[in-house]
Amino acid sequence: MCFPRCHTAQETPLLLPSEAVPVMAPRRRPFSPRLLPVLLLPCLLLPLTRAHRFSAPNTTFNHLALAPGHGTLYVGAVNRLFQLSPELRLEAVAVTGPVFDSPDCVPFRDPADCPQARLTDNTNQLLLVSPRTRELVACGQARQGVCEKRRLEDVAQVLYQAEEPGDGQFVAANAPGVATVGLVVQAPGRDLLLVARGLAGKLSGGVPPLTVRQLAGPQPFSSEGLGRLVVGDFSDYNNSYVGAFASSRSAYFIFHRRGARAQAEYRSYVARVCLGDPNLYSYVEVPLACRGQGLIRAAFLTPSALLGTFAAGPGGARAALCAFPLAELDGSMEHARRLCYTAGGQGPGGVEEATVEYGVTSRCVTLPAVFLNGSQGQVYHSQQVGPLGSAISPDLLVDSSGSHLYVLTAQQVDRVPVAACPQFPDCTSCLQARDPLCGWCVLQGRCTRKGQCGRAAQANQWLWSYEDSHCPHVQSLLPAHRPRQEQGQVTLSVPRLPTLAMDEYFHCAFGDYDSLAHVEGPHVSCVTPPQDQLPLNPPGTDHITLPLALMFEDVAVAATNFSFYDCSAVQALAVAAPCRACVGSLWRCHWCPQSSRCVYGEHCPEGEGTVYSAQEVDVQVRGPGACPRVEGLAGPLLVPVGWESRLALRVRNLQHFGSPPASYYCWLELPGELRRLPASLEEMAGDVGLVYCQAQQFRPSTAQQEIPVPIYVTRGKGQRLDNAHTLYVTLYDCTVGHPDCSHCQAANGSLGCVWCSHGRPTCRYGPLCPPGAVELLCPTPSIDTIEPLTGPPEGGLALTIWGSDLGRDFAEVQDAVTVAGRPCNPEPSLYRTSARIVCVTSPAPNGTTGPIQVAIKNRPPGISTQHFTYQDPILLSLSPRWGPQAGGTPLTIHGQHLQTGGNISAFVGGQPCPIREPVCPEAIVCHTMSQASPGEAVVRVVFGRAQRTLLSSPFRYTADPQLVAAEPSVSFRGGGRLIRVRGTGLDVVRQPLLSVWLEATADTRAAGAQPQDSTPRRSCGAPAAAPRACIPLEGGLLQVSTPLCSTICSVNSSSLLLCHSPAVPDGARPQRVFFTLDNVHVDFASANGGQDFVYQPNPRLAPLSREEPTRPYRLKPGNVLDVEGQGLNLGISKEEVRVRIGDGECLVKTLTLTHLYCEPPSRAPQPANGSSALLQFVVQMGNVHLALGPVLYETEPTLSAFPVEAQAGLGMGAAVLIAAVVLLTLMYRHKSKQALRDYQKVLVQLENLEIGVGDQCRKEFTDLMTEMTDLSSDLEASGIPFLDYHTYAERVFFPGHGSCPLQPALEGPGEEGRRAPVRQGLTQLSNLLNSKLFLLTLIHTLEEQPSFSQRDRCHVASLLSLALHGKLEYLTDIVRTLLSDLAAHYVHKNPKLMLRRTETMVEKLLTNWLSICLYAFLREVAGEPLYMLLRAIQYQVDKGPVDAVTGKAKRTLNDSRLLREDVEFRPLTLMVLVGPRATGAAGSSAAQRVPARVLDTDTITQVKEKVLDQVYKGTPFSQRPSVHTLDLEWRSGLAGHLTLSDEDLTSVTQKHWKRLNTLQHYKVPDGATVRLIPQLHNGGAVPQSLAQNCPLGENIPMLEDGEEGGVHLWHLVKATEEPEGAKARRSSLRERERERARAKAIPEIYLTRLLSMKGTLQKFVDDTFQAILSVNRPVPIAIKYLFDFLDELAEKHGIEDPETLHIWKTNSLLLRFWVNALKSPQLIFDVRVSDNVDAVLAVIAQTFIDSCTVSEHKVGRDSPVNKLLYAREIPRYKQMVERYYSDIRQSCPASYQEMNSALAELSGNYTSAPHCLEALQELYKHIHRYYDQIISALEEDPVGQKMQLACRLQQVAALVENKVTDL
Repeated sequence: MCFPRCHTAQETPLLLPSEAVPVMAPRRRPFSPRLLPVLLLPCLLLPLTRAHRFSAPNTTFNHLALAPGHGTLYVGAVNRLFQLSPELRLEAVAVTGPVFDSPDCVPFRDPADCPQARLTDNTNQLLLVSPRTRELVACGQARQGVCEKRRLEDVAQVLYQAEEPGDGQFVAANAPGVATVGLVVQAPGRDLLLVARGLAGKLSGGVPPLTVRQLAGPQPFSSEGLGRLVVGDFSDYNNSYVGAFASSRSAYFIFHRRGARAQAEYRSYVARVCLGDPNLYSYVEVPLACRGQGLIRAAFLTPSALLGTFAAGPGGARAALCAFPLAELDGSMEHARRLCYTAGGQGPGGVEEATVEYGVTSRCVTLPAVFLNGSQGQVYHSQQVGPLGSAISPDLLVDSSGSHLYVLTAQQVDRVPVAACPQFPDCTSCLQARDPLCGWCVLQGRCTRKGQCGRAAQANQWLWSYEDSHCPHVQSLLPAHRPRQEQGQVTLSVPRLPTLAMDEYFHCAFGDYDSLAHVEGPHVSCVTPPQDQLPLNPPGTDHITLPLALMFEDVAVAATNFSFYDCSAVQALAVAAPCRACVGSLWRCHWCPQSSRCVYGEHCPEGEGTVYSAQEVDVQVRGPGACPRVEGLAGPLLVPVGWESRLALRVRNLQHFGSPPASYYCWLELPGELRRLPASLEEMAGDVGLVYCQAQQFRPSTAQQEIPVPIYVTRGKGQRLDNAHTLYVTLYDCTVGHPDCSHCQAANGSLGCVWCSHGRPTCRYGPLCPPGAVELLCPTPSIDTIEPLTGPPEGGLALTIWGSDLGRDFAEVQDAVTVAGRPCNPEPSLYRTSARIVCVTSPAPNGTTGPIQVAIKNRPPGISTQHFTYQDPILLSLSPRWGPQAGGTPLTIHGQHLQTGGNISAFVGGQPCPIREPVCPEAIVCHTMSQASPGEAVVRVVFGRAQRTLLSSPFRYTADPQLVAAEPSVSFRGGGRLIRVRGTGLDVVRQPLLSVWLEATADTRAAGAQPQDSTPRRSCGAPAAAPRACIPLEGGLLQVSTPLCSTICSVNSSSLLLCHSPAVPDGARPQRVFFTLDNVHVDFASANGGQDFVYQPNPRLAPLSREEPTRPYRLKPGNVLDVEGQGLNLGISKEEVRVRIGDGECLVKTLTLTHLYCEPPSRAPQPANGSSALLQFVVQMGNVHLALGPVLYETEPTLSAFPVEAQAGLGMGAAVLIAAVVLLTLMYRHKSKQALRDYQKVLVQLENLEIGVGDQCRKEFTDLMTEMTDLSSDLEASGIPFLDYHTYAERVFFPGHGSCPLQPALEGPGEEGRRAPVRQGLTQLSNLLNSKLFLLTLIHTLEEQPSFSQRDRCHVASLLSLALHGKLEYLTDIVRTLLSDLAAHYVHKNPKLMLRRTETMVEKLLTNWLSICLYAFLREVAGEPLYMLLRAIQYQVDKGPVDAVTGKAKRTLNDSRLLREDVEFRPLTLMVLVGPRATGAAGSSAAQRVPARVLDTDTITQVKEKVLDQVYKGTPFSQRPSVHTLDLEWRSGLAGHLTLSDEDLTSVTQKHWKRLNTLQHYKVPDGATVRLIPQLHNGGAVPQSLAQNCPLGENIPMLEDGEEGGVHLWHLVKATEEPEGAKARRSSLRERERERARAKAIPEIYLTRLLSMKGTLQKFVDDTFQAILSVNRPVPIAIKYLFDFLDELAEKHGIEDPETLHIWKTNSLLLRFWVNALKSPQLIFDVRVSDNVDAVLAVIAQTFIDSCTVSEHKVGRDSPVNKLLYAREIPRYKQMVERYYSDIRQSCPASYQEMNSALAELSGNYTSAPHCLEALQELYKHIHRYYDQIISALEEDPVGQKMQLACRLQQVAALVENKVTDL
């Protein structure tokens, strides 16, 4: 039956939404906490306080639910359910996945019913609490969204789970991206579940969008018999649900959808159904909109409104928050429902307003809405929760107290306070925040929630910002300030003061002084503190301001500032005008004139007049205008020095001093002297009078033209009269500043200066010069210098004339100047009185010359001694003729008379060309500026106003040079390394530079602090200066004004520059290396593809003679010189190193980091300097010259003939004996030196050999990377063949036991009845193992038994690991305890030996624990590079021949596995037929052809293995057929079939040696077709299931001396040709030594193979080590936990040696786990590892072991070849290990909670293991062996006696083996 769905629509005109996410701002009352979640949905806004937090590693959280009343929190996550306390402590966890499932299958039991099922994560889709039944409803995406019920008290306990759910029990959406919402509602006598979900998957098409389901009954979660929302086409109703809410009578569902099929915009809806309507008859939905924003993103239901946040679309940045009044919403829905059922959906006017829909159509009705808080939201607080950028889940819950909010993100749950009122420190910030939950509690003095303020109900006690409240404040003070000497009362006006109880009171705090307050309404009166309680005034002030606070207990209710002033301080601070400062200040201070005191109040002495403060209003004598004062100077203002003058000052208001006359004084502050002059006061007219100072001559100590002298007046000697303003008398001296007559006569006439010829002519004050000595006319003008001395014939040159008496003003010289007889027009602006004339020359013929003449009227003319010449400058040529358009080219203009005039400027085209001084007569040098585009430009030079142009030789701008490459990019700090720079257009650059900017040290900057010209001034005719180099001073300081070092590059061609790197001193650090190509600046990195230039420290070489450096080094001709040093090849190559012995050269053969090998001349060269007889050995590396001492060539000593006298004295026998001894000695020395020379030559040859190997490696590496690329594409389809966890754990726990280490014991006849007691006993044993005391006693007792072998210890440890796998937290605790005991044991012996071997059970337990914890890391991080390394090794080994008998290969890293014989081989490609019809003809089109690469030297078994690898390359090895069950068939033509085998009748046998058959033997061609067929002669087939699960044995390779009836088998080489094999092992000691010597001297071809293999695999080895030792990804928590524990152990036992801790960590993790993984990848992957691959892995694993050691890695002549291969890489790997340990130690500690959570997750991975009981049974066998000893140990322990552990073990024995005990 289909129920009609009443559908109405509404659009509401709203205010414009804001750009940011708005947040509601209420206006009248604070929100209930229930309102907060919707406020925080778009952007979580939380207080900045520390929050409780819960997270689980590698877990994604989905939903949150809260148990009402108890406060328990439930978190639904992917594959987990968590039960948390209100403080977010973990109480319980339930595992819900992953499960085998498919969204395309109904729930199944048999995996065969759903072939596409995969291990699928189970995302929690719905999490609800049923309060009535105390149940938790949890629905996941798995199994079509079925639900289960769990206990609220323990979520791990399942109350109901459908075994075979039907279609009616599919509840939640089966896809994680489709939302499901629901409600648990209480119906009469039962609870119902209302669920709404979107469309997901093809099986969800029949599930309605909304259903009502039962929670109890025979079929919980079934909708049978209850309401289901039925529509026409579910795809048209693909709703995306946002939320579900319930009120007291209705349930509301909020969702959005696209609407009709053709409708593109989103539309949002709210649906309502009555709670008492289980059949959904009352279902109504209406659309929602929020001013154009149609997509609802979050919603919340309040008691009065539905709140929703809207956006325009899924990615819309604009958002809005709207409120829909609930009453009007329900009214509209009810109206629409009635229209649907009574009026057919039509309104009163016949217009359709509502429809009963079966399609998707709608009409709109009006529903009012309110857009909250205008257009902008109010953000109260904000806090980040979860990682940056993580989304906040809509499941925001408020705890039962309403004080905390639970916030859910995908990674964590946070518990944060709802409001953070305490973060607002004062009332203003509290109210300005406008937080609806916060207000100011006045008497507590803090921002609180209303419930936290005890008197909030009383008026003015709790202030809330939304009631237009203001903070308590002091509105007024009366008085506003008081004198500090007077104690009095202050009245504060504080409006809205809270009322106190009868026994409570306010008090005032003036700083630290408290005063009881008297309150009358809003007025508060307090008494100020006495003077001795006030602090002193701050220096330079006249008052002290203290905080005045109205206090309640220790809470400041209102506060302001109150000032205490000091009138005497006002007077002291104003020396120049004390009265004016006193009465004009802010305070009520008055002035007492007669006593000169500033007082407060009315305290002037009796009978003395008072000048009152300007603040007084009722008196006449007040303010600064009534003060006695000096108003100004009456005359004179100017006083000549040396002339007696009398000063007069105008005064006012002196009548205040009274009638008694007093003496007055004038005071002048002369330079260096305060002069007092007696003064007299004339009768006053009214209040104005004059004071005359005594006449005085003034002669200041310093000669200045004018000196302003301050002046003031005192009454008596101490009473200073106020100066109305600053008064000065100006002293002037005519002799200063007037050096000649013209200057003197030009002075201001009011000064009265005259030129006086009395004595020495000088300028004097008129009255001081005798009447006859005054000169009215000045002498003849004097001309000292003129410049310039030349000018162009056109004139217009500005000529400067310097001299004296050159006129008193410009009018006197205006027409008085001639140059070479031609008039020169002076410039008025440039004229300086009497000293300088600047005039502009007139035109004159070329060559005109003559003096300058200045003729002033009434005076004889002044004539210069210098002559001025008119000359014509000529431009002749340019050099160079072109340059880059960026400019900077040093352009030289050649010509004649170029040094013409003083203002010369050059231009190239329209651009100025700045001239470089000096200008020479025949050349001008300027630097071109940049030009917009290339092209020609005319050069012109301007001489004053004359211009010359060089039309015949224009300058050509070319395109800027470009740099494309620069190499090398490294140099020593000494510089001098040749750098080749390639580019285009380089030949246009005149002076290319290579420069380096330096960052100098502080000492360097201090040393170069003196400014220096970076471009020194050149002189005419001198060569251009080279760029400044860096000059080192003593102590390494840098002598350079600008930290720049440069070298000049040479232009080799237009495309090549040759530069030498600049030297850099040791005290500076290079900042930037760049090229300067005229004006083009190019960074080295830009010219070198982004690689910057690097400076390396200078190399250091040891002297040749270490013991005595000055002693000559004896050199034998033919020897190779070995020079040791440090950092030799960091900044140079061997080709660039020059080594000289005297004037000869020592040819450098090899250069390494620490050695230089060179071959000296065969004959002794000559000394370099010609003076010393000794040859100096000098090494030159760029600019670095190193003299290593003298060298002395040795010559072979020649034996002279015995003298005749000696022959006569010696017998013939003695002569023969001595000759024989000497001869043997010489031969021995010769052989030894020859061997050393051979060894040194071998090193040189190895260098050349390595170059060849490098080329071969590059080719091999290219082929390998191509193969690995193909492999990567294959892995994307098939994946890496990891072992499943069960198999992995069994192989790691029980290595060497095959794939099934624990098999059920076969029951004998009659033992079936024993099965149940045995199972019961083993279960009791499992429970007994949970006792820590029992387990530790068991371990210690077993380890104490002498017969308990090391193999037994490992076996028992693995059995315990398996038995306790489900309790990893407990197992971890046991391992920690045992490790602590082990550390305490080794601390007293040698701590470095701990964990070195597996001697106790704890080492094996630790290995197993790490294997469990790092399995996920292996699969996710380290597994891929390790698998790629394994495949790369297999690929490389298979590319070369492998001997099937001896197992030796041509391509390997292990020299003991190296095939030393040169075997010719040819690669072949076989076409393998694969498919069901492959048995047909070779050309059958039905069978698929798969190419397989093989070698013609491969045996048939080797070919089959390679074919299987290719055919089954995506299949794990365990699922492939065995190579021994198949034959290889070669097909040729239509009917040609030949079965190939290793041995048959065609095998070649010679003299007891039978050779295995190969493809070469059968002459199989390239491209041949083959097929794998089952063996027909196989005796029996192994069942496939048994073969896959428990293979009976492993393939045994052929023995080296495999014999068959006396016939020896061989493949590539016979055993006699490989003496290092088995025969070598059976040989004598001498033969083994000889073979070891042969192994050391490996021929070059063999070493080449090893090096080639190593170079090809290097990238894969590096990737694997990097994955293991990198912390770029999060380090597994188990590693961090283990290392932290080892650090704790070291600290506990006082071990401070970092080497010991390094060894512990290495032994526990790297050597115990990772080396095992490297050596045995079959423990991790389902693969076949051949012996040759295993040998290569052994070398790589040994390299890893060497990298982990602390000791220095040294190699020598006796070192194995395997160690020599990686000698260079091991130091780098060591650094990786040390950095790995350091980074882990510095990372955040692993918390106990995080570790336990991770262990709880891991514990579930082996709970369903089928062999747990078998493990317990095996463990009991060991207990049975030492049963009596274990019982004794348990009985001896007092705690064990109380726990009856021995008794419990006896019970186990009685059940397991039917043992009779005394129980």
